[in-house]
This record gives sequence, C-alpha cells and structure tokens, in this order.
Amino acid sequence: MPKKDKTARSEPGKMKTKAYAKELRKLQAELCALQDWVKHKGLRVIIVFEGRDGAGKGGTIRALTERVSPRVFRVVALPAPSDREKTQMYLQRYMAHFPAAGEIVIFDRSWYNRAGVEHVMDFCTKEQHQAFLERCPEIEKYIVEGGFTLIKLWLEVSDKEQKRRFEARITDPVRQWKLSPMDLPSRSKWFEYSRARDQMLKATDTKWAPWYILRSDDKKRARLNCIRHLLKLIPYKKLPREKVKLPPRSMKHAYDDQASLKGRHFVPEKY
Repeated sequence: MPKKDKTARSEPGKMKTKAYAKELRKLQAELCALQDWVKHKGLRVIIVFEGRDGAGKGGTIRALTERVSPRVFRVVALPAPSDREKTQMYLQRYMAHFPAAGEIVIFDRSWYNRAGVEHVMDFCTKEQHQAFLERCPEIEKYIVEGGFTLIKLWLEVSDKEQKRRFEARITDPVRQWKLSPMDLPSRSKWFEYSRARDQMLKATDTKWAPWYILRSDDKKRARLNCIRHLLKLIPYKKLPREKVKLPPRSMKHAYDDQASLKGRHFVPEKY
C-alpha cells in the first residue's frame, strides 16, 4: 500500500457562515476606505470579471459592492449588442462606460465576450476572434498608459461544481432566473470553453494587464480572497474623517406630523 504524501495540501472544509460574515465585514470596511482614497486621488479603476457560466461572478460582485456607494463603484452588465452597436468598433460600447476621476467601474462580463461565448457559440467569425486576440493587448496597454488601473479576474469553477449549480438553478424557483439561454449550451461545450480560455490567457495575460485566476468552488472563500486581492492591487491610505455630531431636532414649527397621515393608504403590516 503506497504511503500517504504528508506534504499534500488537504482541501479545507466549508467555511462557517459566522466566520465568513465577520471577515467580510472587515474587508468591506477596508473597501470603504479605498472608496474615499479613490475619490480623493481621482483614480480611475476598471475591474473585469470573467469566467464560465455558474462561476459565481454575480455573488462576488455583490459582496464587493453591497457596502459602498454606487456612485463610486459602478457595475456594468451589458446586454447583447443592438443592431447599431454591431456596426461600431468592437470595444466602443464598453469604452462608453469607462470611469471618470474618482470612480471604479466593474464589468460583469466585458469585451472578453469575444474571446469566450462569441467564439465558442459562433457569434463571431474566426477572423474576428483572431483579430481580437491580437489587438486586445495593444488596446489594454493604451488604456493603462492613459492612467487607468485595469484589473482582470477569471473565476475558475470545476466541472462538478458547475453541474451542481446548474441543477440547483433548474429546481430552485428563486434561482431559475439565473438560467440563461447560454447556460445549457455552455455546459455541453465544457472543453470548447476550456480551449477558448487557454487561448485568451495565452494572448492577453500581459505584464501591463495580467489575468488573476480565482478558484470559486467555495463561494465564501472566493469572495473573501477576491476582495483581499483587490485591496492589495490598489494601494490606498485611510483618510482622516471629521467627527460628526448629530444635531437635536428643532421644535420650531412643530406639529403632530403623524396625525396628519390619518386616512392615507398604508402598507398592511402582515409581518
């Protein structure tokens, strides 16, 4: 019987919800400090989230943005291009959403659609796909040299976990809306998507705009690891805040403002 490899790294068990919530709150507090710094310095940050269907992009983005201002952290999730947009330069409709000073724009899928779903599902030609892979690094270099911070994250989910998540979407009524027309074909074309991913990484994982791969089978750990990594990639300092004192309610022009609501339509208090 072969000896057990003592150096092998064992898979960690599922993270407890209480421990996750505690760590998430600490990281979200840091995100608020980062938000102040981005506004103070007028930074322009672009974060790209890509990955297979069911990789957990939506939940990770929600954890990242739920405690910060939507005026600073903007999420962009574009639908399929219109007939007019199809005639534009490919990246044009994405660039229209790029951040101004003091903003962080998060792309829930991005121009990398061309390297993934468009290529695998034959929504673009082979020539268009190849041209994208060749030109994308040059365009991203131009973006970075223009003063933008560009961060690209690929969420990697396993075959087994993707299958489990898709089956949950089929049976759970509060998840069925997540089952898009692309989900089932993406499941059957697992290896086509793997090859497309490999081609994308080979062509566009550059020094000026590297890809960071985030394993996402464990959603809780993936979200924490993602936020922690982003905080390291964007250097920031905590800015001093002025002490705030809540003023007392003025009694000038006081009246019974609850009695004045009598006879209005109220929401039934069932709970």
